[in-house]
Amino acid sequence: MQLKHLRTLLSPQDGAAKVTCMAWSQNNAKFAVCTVDRVVLLYDEHGERRDKFSTKPADMKYGRKSYMVKGMAFSPDSTKIAIGQTDNIIYVYKIGEDWGDKKVICNKFIQTSAVTCLQWPAEYIIVFGLAEGKVRLANTKTNKSSTIYGTESYVVALTTNCSGKGILSGHADGTIVRYFFDDEGSGESQGKLVNHPCPPYALAWATNSIVAAGCDRRIVAYGKEGHVLQTFDYSRDPQEREFTTAAASPGGQSVVLGSYDRLRVFNWSPRRSIWEEAKPKEIANLYTVTALAWKRDGSRLCAGTLCGGVEQFDCCLRRSIYKNKFELTYVGPSQVIVKNLSSGTRVVLKSHYGYEVEEVKILGKERYLVAHTSDTLLLGDLNTNRLSEIAWQGSGGNEKYFFENENVCMIFNAGELTLVEYGSNDSLGSVRTEFMNPHLISVRINERCQRGMEDNKKLAYLVDIKTIAIVDLIGGYNIGTISHESRVDWLELNETGHKLLFRDRKLRLHLYDIESCSKTMILNFCSYVQWVPGSDVLVAQNRNSLCVWYNIEAPERVTMSSIRVC
Repeated sequence: MQLKHLRTLLSPQDGAAKVTCMAWSQNNAKFAVCTVDRVVLLYDEHGERRDKFSTKPADMKYGRKSYMVKGMAFSPDSTKIAIGQTDNIIYVYKIGEDWGDKKVICNKFIQTSAVTCLQWPAEYIIVFGLAEGKVRLANTKTNKSSTIYGTESYVVALTTNCSGKGILSGHADGTIVRYFFDDEGSGESQGKLVNHPCPPYALAWATNSIVAAGCDRRIVAYGKEGHVLQTFDYSRDPQEREFTTAAASPGGQSVVLGSYDRLRVFNWSPRRSIWEEAKPKEIANLYTVTALAWKRDGSRLCAGTLCGGVEQFDCCLRRSIYKNKFELTYVGPSQVIVKNLSSGTRVVLKSHYGYEVEEVKILGKERYLVAHTSDTLLLGDLNTNRLSEIAWQGSGGNEKYFFENENVCMIFNAGELTLVEYGSNDSLGSVRTEFMNPHLISVRINERCQRGMEDNKKLAYLVDIKTIAIVDLIGGYNIGTISHESRVDWLELNETGHKLLFRDRKLRLHLYDIESCSKTMILNFCSYVQWVPGSDVLVAQNRNSLCVWYNIEAPERVTMSSIRVC
């Protein structure tokens, strides 16, 4: 990953005017900067300043300059900001969804010592460190705070893992402590992880390791249980100074560390399983970097400085244009941003397992995303922003994809049909069939939901040219088999999945009731047939007659109208 300077969001001042903290909102639409004068500046995603508000002290009798803001984070829904202050208090401001909305304090948490750092990893849960060494939790729903764990040393840094379900704290005595709300089955230990040689002010939790650095000018990458993986020693470099802050990319595969006039970039190499240093970003007169904030989609990094400046950088491995309609930005090995150039809409395609994303294709009338990794298949619907990642072994790119159904992607490979529901990370099921025509496969996924039935997912397909199988995809079992005397050339389930229509090569139209397992021929010489969307009304054509079944439960009752052929 490379950093390219885009713009200066906030011009530096002549003297020290430290940017104390910064934060991006979860929806990527807002960026907040808190300056030394305790004012929060709000920017939009394009870097335009849109709003601002002043913070307030815990007690006005000590004056407006009696504290510093040490930590700031957006809520998961991006409508609130938590502010941690040195006058022993955390305020939560409701900023609203629109620019200019009134800023209202909706929570406050009084503490026994100064707040030194702060994160908001999950709904209602704010995690923060104190000068007295405790790491605590504030619940915005109950308006109460509690201690997660305590140490005897000042908390200098606090960070979370990529999922937000684990926290890591760095302390003034060099201790690094790990805690999980949910270890997600990793089995990693909790508690004191390692004793770093100096206070780890620059602390980042990446996907495959923990990166720590400080005043000794050494960057150390620790493994999952605290053993040293790599050390980058700059202590003999006269141009380097202490590392003051660090940030891991949202995908966890890049880490940036700030020092004096310089940002050092490290990228994780999945093939070599080591950190590789990219060319550092050196900017004369930048002075000490005091804060870093990475946009949640990984495309932008902002750096705040000792002199009050805020610089914005573009982050990407590579960028390409797809068919002059889409821009593909690879912000990390496992993460790609797909931008529609005409509408400006963006979708973030990401491997949740950290696998490197190979070529991205946009198929199905330029609506659906398909991408491979070494062990998974990524699918997505650009219109609904529903993304899926399923286990998939490489087959040389011989898969054929069908996108006729808006809810399900049908994948044919080596005589096997696999169904993937957009938004789900597990396949709906797989069946053996040699018939790849989408007119010979019908899938219904929770269409026209019925009372008392939560999930209704059914598949009808051809086992051979004269045999139809109907499968309940939730239970994974066969609920019907139809053996016909003639070749089937078309089939379709109704929206509720209770009736199946099929036509044979002799143009005979049949209705099959799945519940009663009864088959009825309802029309001869059928040249056209379709279920009316949103209903169980059936329309078909028989030579010069238009046939309509308004009550499919009584197939003998059909309304026929003659058609004049011009």
